[in-house]
Amino acid sequence: MSILPDVFRDVLRRFAAGVTVVTSARDGVRLGLTVTAFTSVSVEPPLIAVVIQRDHRITPLLQADDASFAVNLLSATQQPLSDRFAYVKDEDRFTEGTWTTAETGAPVLQDALAWLDCRLHGRLDAGTHTIYVGRVVAAAVPSADATQPLVYCDRAYYTLTPPA
Repeated sequence: MSILPDVFRDVLRRFAAGVTVVTSARDGVRLGLTVTAFTSVSVEPPLIAVVIQRDHRITPLLQADDASFAVNLLSATQQPLSDRFAYVKDEDRFTEGTWTTAETGAPVLQDALAWLDCRLHGRLDAGTHTIYVGRVVAAAVPSADATQPLVYCDRAYYTLTPPA
């Protein structure tokens, strides 16, 4: 017996996740998208994973053998940037925010909650998506005072409040 797709989506949308913008660049082309499917994998070596739909525009950049990408963790104040990277289609998504280039050449958001710059370590096809494992080569927490992440759950944004 198999679970119905609508039931599966209904269950998963109740899982709260931090919001990131994954970016990559190659030959002067910068691409990025909003991703909540992000996780740490290993500390030694430093590995993370992101899961991206296979037909997304960024896929050709990430399929290169020497691919690199950055994961920008968004703060609670950066919902408009999350929306921009999720929904803007035809214009340059990078015209908003202050962007710089990381060690690998991937775009990083200067005022992100934190960012990780990665070289492709491996990839795995997974249904309609691909799991990209990145080896972290550089990382930063631009402001030690910024601690509130942007969270997404049940089709809405949230901020965290520590328990009393």
